[in-house]
Amino acid sequence: MTSDHVRNFLSHLAVDRKVSAATQNQALNAILFFFRHVLYRDLDDISSAVRAPSRRRLPVVLTCQEMDRLFDQMKDTPRLMAQLAYGAGLRLTECLNLRIQDIDFEMSAITVRAGKGDKDRQSIMPELLKTNLRRHLEDVRNLFDQDRRDNIACVYLPGALDRKYPNAGKEWGWQWLFPSKNLSVDPRTKVIRRHHMHSSVLQRHVRSASKKAGLAKHVTVHTLRHSFATHLLEAGYDIRTIQELLGHVNLQTTMIYTHVAGKNRLGVKSPMDTLKS
Repeated sequence: MTSDHVRNFLSHLAVDRKVSAATQNQALNAILFFFRHVLYRDLDDISSAVRAPSRRRLPVVLTCQEMDRLFDQMKDTPRLMAQLAYGAGLRLTECLNLRIQDIDFEMSAITVRAGKGDKDRQSIMPELLKTNLRRHLEDVRNLFDQDRRDNIACVYLPGALDRKYPNAGKEWGWQWLFPSKNLSVDPRTKVIRRHHMHSSVLQRHVRSASKKAGLAKHVTVHTLRHSFATHLLEAGYDIRTIQELLGHVNLQTTMIYTHVAGKNRLGVKSPMDTLKS
């Protein structure tokens, strides 16, 4: 396999398969990883490969009424997770990776650790969810206490924290906010422990609730985050504040929501409305 093969393959994806720029980039990253970490070789210049054009796609956004219909079709922990993802503008992985210590009821804040770009940020905690969150924490505490009695291995800690603080994994604050009901084998260490809920659980419940609610839009967990940003913009909050809550590095990324927020915000009237029939 040579650089020419890679160059031709990338061009084939763009010209013949007509894939998106993101799909082509994903393929390129996989190939680079293969060359560097499996073959231990560097690729030659492949800049002459035909690149897939970047296309701007407007995000799918639900109205407040559609959000209510969606949540009405959900219950228990998946409903709470979906409401938190919407109410705080969280990505799916950010919601799953929340720990007990990241929830601050007094400050009404949620701390997102190592979000996209490995950056921390704070978002808002919906007042409406505080009671349900406290009830949920009682159930999580019972599960935590049972694991301690059963001498289950401590929770996974990021980086080298498990070596720096050997007992931190058994502390209440480090436990997952949304732990899995079942124990699993940690693929990194082969240790049996309790991990957070699997991403497919929330994705499946959101898709199912969307169908039951009769929503014609393609709804995913990320749609909740898009709706959070759009509804804040429609409520009159400034774009910089929304950028910080979302954790966007580039303001242009946040500006996409100005294209889907509130129709006719400038009072523009269609010429069709001036006709008699």
